Amino acid sequence: MSAQTIQNLVTSTADPGFAVDMLGSISAWNSAAADLLGLSEAQALGRPCHELLKGTDEGGVTCSDHCLIQQSLSKNHPVRNFDLQIETKSGREWCNVSILMVTDSRTGSRHAIHLIHPREMLKRLELLVRDFLVAETELTPESARRLLASARVHSTAKVTLTARETEILRLLARGLATKTIADQLSISLKTVNNHITKILAKLDAHTRFEAIRSAQRAGLV
Repeated sequence: MSAQTIQNLVTSTADPGFAVDMLGSISAWNSAAADLLGLSEAQALGRPCHELLKGTDEGGVTCSDHCLIQQSLSKNHPVRNFDLQIETKSGREWCNVSILMVTDSRTGSRHAIHLIHPREMLKRLELLVRDFLVAETELTPESARRLLASARVHSTAKVTLTARETEILRLLARGLATKTIADQLSISLKTVNNHITKILAKLDAHTRFEAIRSAQRAGLV
């Protein structure tokens, strides 16, 4: 996929989203990200991702130019969604971040598309419950965190996809275009689009990005 296609993917979603290149710099930015983070596209493009987000996880680990995303990007390894407290225009907020790895077909460079879903109040409640479990039981903070993570049920987890739908969804999550998927699976373009329509309906998603994010959060891909 071309750099313009990557930009189009980022701007096609209503969720705050941006892309980061293999150097850790912002390579695409959408208006929802501008609204959340208080930075225009002109202010964000080319700047290091970690300098904009100033993110920290539950363990207090701060975003850097050698973060897990950059390591996974260099190895082309998928990344599961994760919670991160980031700097927004309203102050620091907890958000859930989903990552989609895509490749620029012209240069061969990879980009990590970040989709941001604010969850400040839910995260505060989760941290309060975690602290209560640690104080009132023999659980360690890490054990309590894992327990809460396993109990965080998303309605998508109840969705049943066929083997072919799962295969196509995983290819979409890799950033492959519809025609490329059709060629790779030796099926028609119409058949791929029909499968995608069914996937969107099952995941109650309006766009492919929404479907990928929901599937990633539910562990379907």
